[in-house]
Parts: sequence; C-alpha cells; structure tokens
Amino acid sequence: MTPSLTALLCLGLSVGLRTQEQARTLPKPTIWAEPGSVIPWGSPVTIWCQGTRVAPVFRFHKEGSSPPWYRQAPLEHADKGNFFSISHMTQDYAGRYHCYYLSPTGWSESSDPLEMVVTGAHSKPTLSALPSPVVTSGGTVTLQCRSRQGLDGFILTKEGEPKSSWTLDAQRGPQGQTQALFPVGRVTPSHRWMIRCHGFYRDTPQVWSAPSDPLELLVPGVSGKPSLLTPQGPVVASGQSLTLQCRSDVGYDRFALSQEGRPALPQSPGRQPQAGLSQADFPLGPVTNTHAGRYRCYGGHNLSSEWSAPSDPLDILVAGSFPDTPSLSVQPGPVVASGENVTLLCQSRSTRETFLLSKEGAAQSPLRLRSKYRGGHFQAEFSMSPVTSAHNGTYRCYSLLSSNPYLLSHASAPLELAVSGGSEVAALPPTEPESLPSHPQDYTVENLIRMGMAGSVLLGLGILLFQVQHGHGGPQDAARS
Repeated sequence: MTPSLTALLCLGLSVGLRTQEQARTLPKPTIWAEPGSVIPWGSPVTIWCQGTRVAPVFRFHKEGSSPPWYRQAPLEHADKGNFFSISHMTQDYAGRYHCYYLSPTGWSESSDPLEMVVTGAHSKPTLSALPSPVVTSGGTVTLQCRSRQGLDGFILTKEGEPKSSWTLDAQRGPQGQTQALFPVGRVTPSHRWMIRCHGFYRDTPQVWSAPSDPLELLVPGVSGKPSLLTPQGPVVASGQSLTLQCRSDVGYDRFALSQEGRPALPQSPGRQPQAGLSQADFPLGPVTNTHAGRYRCYGGHNLSSEWSAPSDPLDILVAGSFPDTPSLSVQPGPVVASGENVTLLCQSRSTRETFLLSKEGAAQSPLRLRSKYRGGHFQAEFSMSPVTSAHNGTYRCYSLLSSNPYLLSHASAPLELAVSGGSEVAALPPTEPESLPSHPQDYTVENLIRMGMAGSVLLGLGILLFQVQHGHGGPQDAARS
C-alpha cells in the first residue's frame, strides 16, 4: 500500500464503534464518485459520502484494507456530506468502498458498495463484430474481445444512456491468446451502438486494461442510398494507391465504409463539393490482398443514430496477387467493322478455373467466364456479337481461382479494339500513303477497314468511287491533278 493511502486510512478522530442496535436505527448513506467510478490511470477522482441527515463525522472503508479512516465534514459541505480526493488514480486505490456517518445515537448502516476501477494497467484488447458490424434492425451480432496478454476476463461497455456493461470469463486459444464472445440481440437504430471492451486478471478484477478502439454497430435504414465509386476502376494493381468515394444528393454529415468479412468500419465526415451534394473520400493506401473484396457505404447525420440504406456493392479486384500472366488475342482482328462478330481469347498454361476480361474506363463490372482446357491451354472465349462503336477501347484479361474471386493474376498485355462504322466513327491512327493499294478495284470497304482507314470510309467512299468510275485513275491521278 502506498504511503499516501496509509496516511489517509489513519487520518481522523478516535471514535468508538457503533453497536448493532444503533445501526438499525440509522438509514444507510449514499456513496458515489466524481467524475465516475471507472477512472483512467493517473487521473483524479473524488469519493463522496452523504447521509440522510447532517453529520459531522464520516468513516470510509476499502475492502481488504484496515483500519478504516475518518473524516470530519467541512462546514461548507455539511449538507452534502464528506469526501476524500485521489489526485492520481492507480491500482492501489482500485477496489470496493463503503462509508458510514456518525450521529448522536451512533454509527449508521453501511452504504451500498462503490466499486472503483482503474483502466490502462494493461495493453488494450481488440474488439470486432462477427460476422460484420453492419446489422439489420432487430438482428443479432457476436462481439469478440481478444487479447494476447492472457487476460482472465473481459468487460464489454456500451456508451450512451442507459449505460450497460457485460462481463465474461475468457476462453484460451492454442497460442496463449484469450477471448470472450458476447452475443448481442435485437440491435435497433433507436440509439447509437458505440462499444468498447476491457480485460482484467482474476486476482485484480478492478484493475482493467486500456479500452479497445471503439466499435460502432451500423444499422442500415431506408433513407436514400449513396453511391460508391473509385476513380481507379474496379481492378487495381497490387501496391497501387486506392481511394473509394461515397457520395449522395442527401446532405449527410458522415459516411461509413464496410467491407464484407472485415470487422473494421471506417467513418469519414461528409463534405459538400457543390450545392445539393455530400461526399466523403476513403483513402485506403497502397493496395494489398486484404483490400480485395466487396464494399458498400452508408450515409448518416451527426445528431441521429440512423444510417441510410446501403449503396450498391462495389467489388475491388487486386491484380498481381499470383505470378500467372495470361495472353489475350482477338479474332478476326483488332480492327473490325460495326456489326461484325468478335471473340477475345484469354489463355494460360497454368491451371486456372476462371478468366476475367476488363475494359479500361468501363463503368460496368468486368466479364467472367469459366475456363476450358484445349490444346494444352486453359482458356475462355469472350464473344461480342455484334460489335458497335461502344466496344472501342483497351482490353486486358486476368486469371483467378474460385477460392478467392477478388484476387487476380497479373494483367495480360493490353489489346486495342477499333470498331468502325455505325453511329460513330472510330478515331484511328493515320495510314501512310505507301500502304494504299495501287489499283482502283482494291478500293473495297473491306480493304479500307483492314488498312485502318475506317475513319474516312463513311465520308470519302462516295467521292472515291465517283472518281474511279469517271476515269480519274485512283489516288495517283488525283495527286497529279
């Protein structure tokens, strides 16, 4: 016991003990602590004792310590009772306290016990929600509090009014870690579910660890769902920076991001980039395999515990998670006319169950096909029939395993597909003059398309044919004229 506590216990008056008969006639006092009974290590606290009548002398007693100590009530606090202050809370002051007051007829009954707890004596445990911190209204969830310090028990506390706490003995794992599983039922959005947990050892139940990081359970509502998107697109290379953006035409003050199968639920304050819009950015840093998965986001207001309906899901696919690099080819070729049938062929020599085809800058999700084994390769044929100018773009393919559909191989080399004709004309590189055919009969639509002159076919074909039919002799004669 510390010298300061010993001095406090010995402080007071020499007073005779009360008798049992006298105790029956005096109501018990009230004991409480300010700012509370759970105090961080090193913080101050004051313990008060108040009787049902004005009393000059009070006695405080901490279970397991002897003798009790006595305090004379200062005149300015005679109506409120007596107190003693602890300037720096430590484990020596943690425990169960009682108090009594003295009247002309003797000592009162003992107050109800006050349990003083000090926190921060051990490292904080981790708190997670299983299977997810997103819970439907009226649903259930299991909260897992876990520590590597071999703590004997855990306490779960919920903030707000009414304040609640639950205590469970720890279960030991195979590597010395301990945990407790707290089933929580009928979660509703009527109040905010902000939860922490502490751990303790059995021989010092009032000496707790530091609190875990807070965990908020999110109960989706029915208000307007936000949109979730990423400027990088759904396929991100391992190591690349990734930012997800949640936006809404509702003026939400805060946004939350959830990833299926992950306990974390990061939140970000909302901002208004322009009138009528609110949004939040979630920078996830350099991408690793743990970032692969399905995401949703939610909007909320600071003064309400309710959240919006979830956004549509966004799948983040991480490329480069294993060393395979498939190849991508196209039939009949990379330059085709609108309306033709085109097949993109993705192949790999490795055993792969599924192939994925993505288009650079496309808003829709990449295409997936089960692989087939042919000619010593695993492959998938992605058919586009018939193609239009909307199919113009850069394509890549990836291989993946069904055990984790969000982890991809390295990307194939990019393949440029150019579609001519239709309502839009594809912008293609200019063709060198020497590549033109020297005979008028070679000026067919098919030859022009294969030579990459699709950009001028629609406007120039009529003029070109007119010149040939009237004896101008083709481009050479036109150049001489």
